[in-house]
Amino acid sequence: MARIRLDEGDGATCGVAAAISVIDGKWKTTLLWMLESGPHRPGELRRKVRGISEKVLTQALREMERDGLVHRETHDVVPPKTVYSLTESGLALSLMLAPLSDWGHGHLDRLAEERAAS
Repeated sequence: MARIRLDEGDGATCGVAAAISVIDGKWKTTLLWMLESGPHRPGELRRKVRGISEKVLTQALREMERDGLVHRETHDVVPPKTVYSLTESGLALSLMLAPLSDWGHGHLDRLAEERAAS
């Protein structure tokens, strides 16, 4: 999916569109959810998020860092150590997504019930 960039200072931009623009893509909501539990190294995230490649993980984390959702901390040791954690903004967004997740699960349950009934 192409990344949508919103013009800063555009008063006509919908707030929902602005929020969705920073979580677009297949993996960002999963990464937000994983990082909500605390800091993680990229290798940990790759092992826990099945199906994500190292390239896509790095790209998603860099975009999330650029959007102010995650903090990247590097430690000057051998081998190099990098740790990602949520910023205050990232944590706030993650907590805001919880009700949306609840709605999504309820919606899937309703669809399954409708299919079973027909």
